[in-house]
Amino acid sequence: MTDNSAKLRVFYDGACPLCRRERARYERLARAAGDEIDWFDINGRDDELKRLGIDPQRALTELHVEDDQQRVHRELDAYILLMQRVPRLRPLAWLIGLPLVRPLLARLYHWSVQRRLARQGRL
Repeated sequence: MTDNSAKLRVFYDGACPLCRRERARYERLARAAGDEIDWFDINGRDDELKRLGIDPQRALTELHVEDDQQRVHRELDAYILLMQRVPRLRPLAWLIGLPLVRPLLARLYHWSVQRRLARQGRL
């Protein structure tokens, strides 16, 4: 069982329409599960990110989540940590973590982020 009392901080790209939609969807699911998340828009906050040990360019290309121990998880580890906190998403978190699925999803994830940023002229 996952402890939802420990608050997570999610570093997300607030300039990305897809990221904002995903945030809103996750917030609805998390609230229904009694979970609260601290959302941190990375745009224009390079100095704060650096103080936290997060590379601003990496934050733009990979989701980062800070746990209650101030450990920063990134990419699929961040998604898995987030999804494990919501009962409806736990099966998906498990699936993403499978050894054969994970590397394929990582490649697809990076390809889609690079494509989105290039299309937006933000790469």
